Amino acid sequence: MGRISSFGQHLYTGRVSVDFVGRRRLWYSISVLIIVASTLGFVVQGFNLGIEFKGGVELTAKVQKADAATADALSQAIEDADVPAAGDPIVTTSGSDTVRIDVRALSQDETSVLEKALTDAGAQEVSQNLIGPSWGKQVASKALTGLAVFLVVVVIFIAAYFRDWRMSLAALVALAHDVLITAGVYAWSGFEVTPATVTGFLTILGYSLYDTVVVYDKVRENTHGVLASSRRTYAEQANLAVNQTLVRSVNTSITALLPVLALLVVGTFVLGQGPLKDLALA
Repeated sequence: MGRISSFGQHLYTGRVSVDFVGRRRLWYSISVLIIVASTLGFVVQGFNLGIEFKGGVELTAKVQKADAATADALSQAIEDADVPAAGDPIVTTSGSDTVRIDVRALSQDETSVLEKALTDAGAQEVSQNLIGPSWGKQVASKALTGLAVFLVVVVIFIAAYFRDWRMSLAALVALAHDVLITAGVYAWSGFEVTPATVTGFLTILGYSLYDTVVVYDKVRENTHGVLASSRRTYAEQANLAVNQTLVRSVNTSITALLPVLALLVVGTFVLGQGPLKDLALA
């Protein structure tokens, strides 16, 4: 622990330095490669949209014990029911006694067949909920509206606070960079995209903007009057600012990760698959 603290102190004073500015072409190239891979992910692979976005029927089965074996048994019962529209069901556990099955839109007769199949497979009670895609689209529409307002406020705030519109542009590039990479991870991994995921994406924007403003403020502090001094160049002072904020950004990320990890564990293993898990995962 002492070594980490000492390393952070050396970064802050400039005794140890990672040459971010001098090797910016290397960092730019790595970022471009990651963004290209992410873009290919959601262009070629596409997103695994949840039932809230594509619509369908949500069947909720009450069982004695909601574990992997029970979920597999109910999934097999759905397949054995031989209902074409119910192919590739999404089966997840929720809590200790509930299993949720998401399938495409079904007729009432097809739904009845599946309910009987689940009951025969051991489900004590089966309920259904028809979900239309319009609800998910409304959530996405409101999120995009909120995002647009957020970006406008960000541009105005950064341009006014730092008195340079180019910093606003760079901040928007950083936001797009982080969101594209996260979207690529979701596309390639096949994680389900739900309204909670959209909320998680908006949270990512907040963290990204926070780190950007912290770095900007330190760069402004370090480079103030640097042109009148011959001790260090502007690039050296800017690089020192990035190094000085590096440890702070890492500590902030770890601090934020701990409660998010707790949400992920509780949402997955205690409460079962659901919005809490989707939010923490994003």
